[in-house]
Amino acid sequence: MAFGSTPDWFHISDDENIVWESRPHPISMGTGLPIGVALALIGFLVAGWSGTDGIGILTIVGVLLIAVGAVVASVRYLVWTNTRYVITSSELYKKRGIISRDVTQFRLERVQNTSLRQSGIGRLLGYGDLTVYTAGSGDPELTFERVPKPERASSRLSDQLEDVATDGTAI
Repeated sequence: MAFGSTPDWFHISDDENIVWESRPHPISMGTGLPIGVALALIGFLVAGWSGTDGIGILTIVGVLLIAVGAVVASVRYLVWTNTRYVITSSELYKKRGIISRDVTQFRLERVQNTSLRQSGIGRLLGYGDLTVYTAGSGDPELTFERVPKPERASSRLSDQLEDVATDGTAI
């Protein structure tokens, strides 16, 4: 599978390949995005309606609603676009962060178990959580939240884990 250039937040060796890459399902933007857009639209209506009388209190309220709505929607969108999940032929990566960056990385040899969970709504809309457990820990070590088409991610991860178990090394 061909992917774009390697992001600056992880480095892969020459014999390592990206086998799956994604960001969370758009549903993960939550209600912040539509609320922000709605506030901005209401602000445009209020400012436009009151703008015929010059700059008054309603115009100022409308402009403030536009600004608040734009900020709310932009923040939700930026959080979504700056969350990435990557499975390579030897490692797992989860990256989050807009200003600061938090990258979690695990070698596939450490993965002991995985689980895939989808709620009813998740099945309907095509997203789910893929959780990874590592050797020596009973707690989840890494969760890819609200992954689109989670069966595909789980299948690719299982294939890589099988290759690691068969060869004893990552391919």
